[in-house]
Amino acid sequence: MNFFKSVLGSACKIEISLDNVQDRTQVEVPAVDGKVEKLPLYIGEDVVKGIVKVELDPSVKKLEHLGIKIALVGTIKSTSGNVFDFLSVMKDLEAPGLLTEAKSYSFEFENVEKQHESYNGINISLNYYLKVTVYRNLSTNINKQLEIWVRNYQTPPENNTNIKMEVGIEDCLHIEFEYNKSKYHLKDVIIGKIYFLLVRLKIKSMNISLIKRETTGTGLDMYNENRTLSKFEIMDGAPVKGEAIPVRLFLGGFELTPTFKDVHNKFSVSYILNLVLVDEDDRRYFKQREIILWRKADANAKAGAVPKGLKAYADTEQRMQQQQAIKQQAKEDGEDQ
Repeated sequence: MNFFKSVLGSACKIEISLDNVQDRTQVEVPAVDGKVEKLPLYIGEDVVKGIVKVELDPSVKKLEHLGIKIALVGTIKSTSGNVFDFLSVMKDLEAPGLLTEAKSYSFEFENVEKQHESYNGINISLNYYLKVTVYRNLSTNINKQLEIWVRNYQTPPENNTNIKMEVGIEDCLHIEFEYNKSKYHLKDVIIGKIYFLLVRLKIKSMNISLIKRETTGTGLDMYNENRTLSKFEIMDGAPVKGEAIPVRLFLGGFELTPTFKDVHNKFSVSYILNLVLVDEDDRRYFKQREIILWRKADANAKAGAVPKGLKAYADTEQRMQQQQAIKQQAKEDGEDQ
């Protein structure tokens, strides 16, 4: 019995404990079995440290090994089974030798750039793990891994112009619509207006939807997967020339990520606003425009230290957003009168 445990890999038990994990935000992530798993959140270059405990099985008196190591690993995995490691930082816990009793080892990963956010998508995922390995000769290595969740705060975009687009059919329809910005943080509000300059078609309805597009692969192997996150009707009935329809979409109610562009040439994630008009013959006219999403520093976040500049911006941005909404509402009320 002891021989089989020693050879097949159950000769010891490994536990990984993170420092101050109770003070960190816990992110709920859907697991493979359909359940929800809570993972500790790390921001940017937060130090990842803790303790590894290796305990022998009661029936095993000693364990010969070729070294014990811990690694911080970042992987990109596709549903097709392809795995790509974009980050691997390894540290030695113990040199080759003989383990005769339970031992604990402290570890610390400092100044390790975790440049990409954790992401569980439709066809691809990006994840970070702590992986402890007891290396052995002529026997199965013993492994234990623990996943952590990573997010990165971003500085506000310098250039953030408004979006203006037109939908037109010659001598039949001419519509202009405008959004207040082209780049939004994940809790932002999209404010816009749609102007009917020429209406000779009988429009039955108009709706706007927010679409998430996940792109995997490159070249001939590129594949796009679209998922509609929200769709709501902004007009029911025929508009008239000169009419203006306000649009207000709160992003805080959706599960969003920042926009990702060509992450190691493996995948991208983009977000699209889709405006659709339907006439009385059920013909559809649409116009799409990509918007950029970015993650604003959360002043109330427990995990990690929020840089002072970003925290100040978060507070200021919240006040400006409230003021903008008030001014916009006042303007609309004046136009209605």
